[in-house]
Amino acid sequence: MSHPASRVLGMLELLQTHHHLTGADLGARLGVDERTVRRYATTLADLGIPVTAARGRYGGYRLSPGYKLPPLMLTDDEAAAVVLGLIAAEHLGLTTEAPATGPALAKISRVLPKNLAERLAGVQENLGFTVNRSATAARPATTTLLALGAAARATRRVSITYRSWRGAVSLRDVDPYGLVFHAGRWYLTGFDHRRGEVRTFRLDRIAAVDTGEATFTVPEGFDPVGHVTRSLAGVPYTWEVEVLFEADQAQVRRRVPASVAEITETADGVLMRARAQSLPGMAQMLAGLGWPFRIVGPPELRDAVRAHGERLIQHAAR
Repeated sequence: MSHPASRVLGMLELLQTHHHLTGADLGARLGVDERTVRRYATTLADLGIPVTAARGRYGGYRLSPGYKLPPLMLTDDEAAAVVLGLIAAEHLGLTTEAPATGPALAKISRVLPKNLAERLAGVQENLGFTVNRSATAARPATTTLLALGAAARATRRVSITYRSWRGAVSLRDVDPYGLVFHAGRWYLTGFDHRRGEVRTFRLDRIAAVDTGEATFTVPEGFDPVGHVTRSLAGVPYTWEVEVLFEADQAQVRRRVPASVAEITETADGVLMRARAQSLPGMAQMLAGLGWPFRIVGPPELRDAVRAHGERLIQHAAR
């Protein structure tokens, strides 16, 4: 906060946050002397912001009762942090399912000074990432994320309606220890009273959250990030596969058992979600089913299907 304008805005923010601050308090927080604080107060008053000053032992500065800050007042550094944070969150999949990033960026751009808005737009248009989010990674509902965050903070037990990767729906009572964002997905880790152990749940598979009155204590030294990464590393299936079939749903269900994949009807076709330890094996299974299909993900499965097709062509040429 080295620029005087930043300090003036900082003083306004302090006065909005605190009911009353002395000149010494403001000077210490802003890194200036009390004479400079008086000058900042005059600057704010000149801008039409009602700062009142009182002398004496209990004197100090305060905003007039009822005054509210404008909707958005950001320094250049703060605006850059907000805009870059929104861009990164959208690209990495850190946002929820509601399309809020675009509207939020538009609102911020409209209230920024023209010069700053144009410079940030230049960054946004020319910014590249070496890490890409999965195009198929589902995002959680905003209400789910906020409810679990509040429950974890208050150490309150929750009941969640959870859908497994096979499509089975169950009700779980969970002590939410923490939220973790890993490899493009949101996870909840906590003690599952149904299983009697700490479990990991994908937030996009949680349909409802009900916060109860029961409380809990997080085990001392528990590391949510470490637990989630270890639990996912221990899963025997390493690929999450999504394929759209051009076929009747009943046909697909007869040929693909529920123990192998989750089958759902969509507007684009019959969607199969499965986990595969071997992509060549999955490619062989898809070819054996005989229906036209489109691979949604992962991209590596396309290479495996292409390689399997080339092997079949070589066999046919013998």
